[in-house]
Amino acid sequence: MALAPSFSATLPPNKLRPGNHPLASHPAPVIFHDKSPLSFPIPNTASTHVIVSPSKLLDTADSGIRRTRISFFPGFLTKGRDAESLKEELYATIGPLDRGAEATPEDQQRVEQIARKLEDVNEIKEPLKSNLLNGKWELIYTTSQSVLQTQRPKFLRPNGKIYQAINVDTLRAQNMETWPFFNQVTANLVPLNSRRVAVKFDFFRIVGLIPIKSPGSGRGQLEITYLDEELRISRGDKGNLFILKMVDASYRVPL
Repeated sequence: MALAPSFSATLPPNKLRPGNHPLASHPAPVIFHDKSPLSFPIPNTASTHVIVSPSKLLDTADSGIRRTRISFFPGFLTKGRDAESLKEELYATIGPLDRGAEATPEDQQRVEQIARKLEDVNEIKEPLKSNLLNGKWELIYTTSQSVLQTQRPKFLRPNGKIYQAINVDTLRAQNMETWPFFNQVTANLVPLNSRRVAVKFDFFRIVGLIPIKSPGSGRGQLEITYLDEELRISRGDKGNLFILKMVDASYRVPL
């Protein structure tokens, strides 16, 4: 990708006459700084000659090109630094919240703000085409009451880790609870665009062993709004927020 336009200027071997300045009829992009030797007005008199050193012209142009090229990278690097600092802030904020079960409305608002900032700097614009999506992810925060089940006594809630696995090549997904219930559900994914899928559940497994075919009503949607090699942010069709971290990129969902 060209970062700055290229150009060349051929100068007469002798002095340049006003009105025949080689750059006068070619407005250039922002190349020359305010103190450029070419930034002063050229008097329009027959007796005035302006001597421009070819080496000075090339030095000035080369300096401008270098500035144009360098200016591209700080923005790119700043975006990466922003994502890393936001992730650190996110981990620190959700750490004490027991996957969201202990979150107050203020906590939820703060997590939502950080999540939206991360979504703004997301570099993976088409996550369903990215291999970074493949593997087993641990759910570290959600606003979904169907997952948290905070209306139940704590000993009847999922207390162990909860995982979600996705394989984009087979368009399969799997949700897995651990202690104390070990329930599982598998699903087929139907892409709706490059970041949103329809989820159609096919089998539930009670305590990880007893298979039950899903009723036709078992379906939903999921949108991946942030993705990198270690963090994923997703949003469900009911407005719930899901934040997950990668634990096993080699995991395969059963077909």
